[in-house]
Amino acid sequence: TTTGATVLVPIEGNPYSILFWRNFIQWLGGMGIIVLVVAILPALGAGGMQLFKSEVPGPEPDRLKPRIKETAKLLWAVYILFSVLQVACLYFTGMSLFDALTHMFGTMPTGGFTPRNLSVGAYDNPVFENIIIIFMFIAGANFTLHYKALHGNLKSLFKDKEFLFYSGVILFSILAIATELRFYIYNSIFTALRYASFQVVSIATTTGFVTADYDTWPAFSKSVLLILMFIGGCAGSTGGAIKNIRVLLLLKQVYREFRKLIHPQAVTPIRLGDKVVSEDVMRNITGFFFLYIFIFIISSFVMTILGLDIVSAMASVAATLGNVGPGLGLVGPVQTYAFIPPLGKIVLTLCMLLGRL
Repeated sequence: TTTGATVLVPIEGNPYSILFWRNFIQWLGGMGIIVLVVAILPALGAGGMQLFKSEVPGPEPDRLKPRIKETAKLLWAVYILFSVLQVACLYFTGMSLFDALTHMFGTMPTGGFTPRNLSVGAYDNPVFENIIIIFMFIAGANFTLHYKALHGNLKSLFKDKEFLFYSGVILFSILAIATELRFYIYNSIFTALRYASFQVVSIATTTGFVTADYDTWPAFSKSVLLILMFIGGCAGSTGGAIKNIRVLLLLKQVYREFRKLIHPQAVTPIRLGDKVVSEDVMRNITGFFFLYIFIFIISSFVMTILGLDIVSAMASVAATLGNVGPGLGLVGPVQTYAFIPPLGKIVLTLCMLLGRL
């Protein structure tokens, strides 16, 4: 499910074959999501198209080719291309081939598994971190846009409202957290930006890599990261959670309802770019949102019954339902899920599956 929540303690004590396999199946999972979205779901007929529109919400799902199978192949090619590029970048800047491969397996599907106990923070290498930030950001965006950009249509990135919203959320979060970290933890703004940038992109794309124990950060920074766990990546990406396009359209709906209070007779359609979003789509998005929150509340309640404190319970559910991995409290970035009781592991496993499906 590309969640990255682990029960292995310690990670580095396991055979290379196990470490390779647990990372490789993330990469397959990421490719599987792309295939599911553009190939399998529409092929199921009317019911499949409804699922397709749920996974890629908006005015009309974008296809690159008339045939769904051709679209899937093109997106596979983009996925593999970026995977090869990341391995090359990491390897030629000094990372071992095995580590470069396994970290790519954790980056492109926004999975977050790593062969190191301290995740990417084990290297303490800004070059590695910046490379991984770039590819996490790519993995969290719509792969259809990547295909268009690679074929010279860079304008499609800047015309896409979801991509602009996704980029804006990440930029604002980095600046907000870096500012707080500069005043409360780090003496240098550059150090604050380094750790804030990596952690924000990691959580916003639901990857789950860590370079710092953000559970020790001030409350505001942790709150921002928790919100990012709910927003997640873009539609058509390998990222999880609610997705940026749904959040954007929900915000537009909230604005419309407030406007109706002032102008009750006004008819204000919700637009995404130059397209009008139908009321059926808005109902589906609203229904999805409330179902997501309902599952989050019920699952968090169950986890508290099983003995977790409220912060750890809510964070564990947010991190698994959003396919992020590390959370806060007892399931923080330097912790694992190994201590969770068996019934709790079943609940969180279901959250991972529900969050991905």
